[in-house]
Amino acid sequence: MGLIYSWRVSERTYPGFEEKRSLRKEDHLNKEEKGKAIAELKKKFSEAKTVIFTDYKGMTVAELSDLRRVLRAGGVDYRVVKNTIARRASQDTPISVAKDAFKGPIAIAIGYDPVTAAKKVIEFSRKNEKLKLCGGVIEGKYLGIQEVRAVAALPPREVLLSILAGTFQAPLSKLAATLAATVSSFGYAMGSLKTKREA
Repeated sequence: MGLIYSWRVSERTYPGFEEKRSLRKEDHLNKEEKGKAIAELKKKFSEAKTVIFTDYKGMTVAELSDLRRVLRAGGVDYRVVKNTIARRASQDTPISVAKDAFKGPIAIAIGYDPVTAAKKVIEFSRKNEKLKLCGGVIEGKYLGIQEVRAVAALPPREVLLSILAGTFQAPLSKLAATLAATVSSFGYAMGSLKTKREA
């Protein structure tokens, strides 16, 4: 496990937790270690296509570990970060547009395609309502909760390619219907992005 994170939750900060643990190892880092933690997170921010913000307050250690396992299986990195370190790491990266979102008990899902992180977080939150979606950054644009949900509704690249490959062998009417549904979902998501950009 890197310098930035450990899975320990403070019973004082989060009443009801069975173990006295601290989520943020960086609370105890010295100056050199903090510099390394910032550099590590900045690299991830620079490479990420998506960073989803979540409120994990009330979740148990076991639930957080389960969430992290589910996201990792999808190629998504889930991290609880200290806000000051995250804000500094976001500088000169696409995530800088959301520097003001780093406040309170925030954990981030870092994805390397535009859809998977949002989709996985939303799927998990449907099973565990303690996990709250707080918005995110997708392709360098800061999006609100509903906009993130719209993007999450898009099929991942592999699924889309599979759908298209199958419909190319189907009657033209089926191909047209499939393309229309995909374009409609994509259009809604892109419309949200355009609205956000013009605001």
